[in-house]
Parts: sequence; C-alpha cells; structure tokens
Amino acid sequence: MPTFSKKQGLAQRRGQRVILARNQLGTLRNRELARAAKDIATDTGLERRPVAGGLRVAGICRRSVMLASGRYAMLDDGMGFSLVPWRPVIEQRRGQQLAATMHGIGVSWEVGRPKGPSLG
Repeated sequence: MPTFSKKQGLAQRRGQRVILARNQLGTLRNRELARAAKDIATDTGLERRPVAGGLRVAGICRRSVMLASGRYAMLDDGMGFSLVPWRPVIEQRRGQQLAATMHGIGVSWEVGRPKGPSLG
C-alpha cells in the first residue's frame, strides 16, 4: 500500500488486507475544491464561502474552474465566493447575477436576483 494513502487517511492496513476509507472520492473532491478555493482566494482577496446542501448561494458568475472532479462556477457576492458545480445552462450567463441551491451532489440554478435569503 502506498504510504501517502495511509498518511492522508484514505486507507489503512489490517494484517494483509488494505481497507479503503469510506467516501474516498468525496474526500478527494473536497480536498481538491479546498486547494482550488485557496488559490482563488489568494488571487482575488475574496474569502471562500463553502456551499452546504440545501442552502442557496448567490453572486455574479465570474469564471469557471476546471478540476479533476469536474467543472465549477465561481460565484462572487462581493465579499466572498462559492464554487458550485457547473451546468451548461449557465454558459451564456458569465458576468450575470445567479443563484444556486445544492441538493446532494446536484445543483439547481436561478438567473437574476434570488428571491429570498442567501448565504453571504
């Protein structure tokens, strides 16, 4: 077993067996998002606002970010930003106000100012 897996908490050895951690892909995706968000925060001076399931985030779609786990939209609310899974429906909406609500690993998008409270 590679030592990095054990050090990173992705696997452990039990005798001759290697046991993989649960939700390994989710863990790797979250780490990748955290690294990308740190880079964006350094470049923009904005603070990352993580997206929690069921909560709405709103902001101007500034750019897309391509990661190994997929493409994400960067929503800038003026004080912080969120990375939200990309959908083709927002391709022509860069520079516009958008709102997104996470549902598990899915996302629903609204164009224009959101109707109701938002994170941020």
